[in-house]
Amino acid sequence: MKIQYLGQNCFLFTYNGKNILSDPFYNFGKAQSGFDITAQKIDYVLITHAHGDHTADVKEVLQHHPDAHVIGQPEICGYFGHPNSIDINFGGSAKLEDLKISMVPASHTSSFPDGTYGGEPSGYIFRFPGKNVYLAGDTGVMADMEMFPRLFGNIDLAILPIGAHYTMCARKASFAAAELLKTKKVIGCHFDTFAPIKIDHAEAKGHFDEKGVELVLPKLGETFEI
Repeated sequence: MKIQYLGQNCFLFTYNGKNILSDPFYNFGKAQSGFDITAQKIDYVLITHAHGDHTADVKEVLQHHPDAHVIGQPEICGYFGHPNSIDINFGGSAKLEDLKISMVPASHTSSFPDGTYGGEPSGYIFRFPGKNVYLAGDTGVMADMEMFPRLFGNIDLAILPIGAHYTMCARKASFAAAELLKTKKVIGCHFDTFAPIKIDHAEAKGHFDEKGVELVLPKLGETFEI
């Protein structure tokens, strides 16, 4: 699996020739990332919750890629009214050949910028042969995290928000990673985009170092493989 960071919780996941775009918000940082939606093939749009910094570019994606499938809560799928929707809920999974994407809880809120109710916020576990990747979405620390490795198996990589103010800070995320998720590698997200979520990079890495967890602070457009 390849993972490209496009800002906030927007990532492009590529697996077995399929592209999954999470929480579309790529336009805000595309001057730095160089991401061009018209030059991509988008097969799935995966949405954790309804806030504007996670859904701002959904309609543009679907304009350019009308055959893409939207994966999200029933309320979110209903809001966009896209004919190709996979409206799962907690306990449910979207099965994309040998990749299973399971919806898990997140501790946050969810409403669209126009005030429409967006359902309950979520995260996702990507499950493919020999690997589990956790995309947390926007969340604080929650006890449910301790269940994820017990239920799904070892969490090889966790993508966690670390910007504080609206989500966990780096200190709390390092606790979640080491003590609850039992993971050894984290890609940070939801940081530095706006003034309230600016972070001290050295301090953030220090918290994870103390827990024996590798923290990657991605640059816009940077790509990783797992």
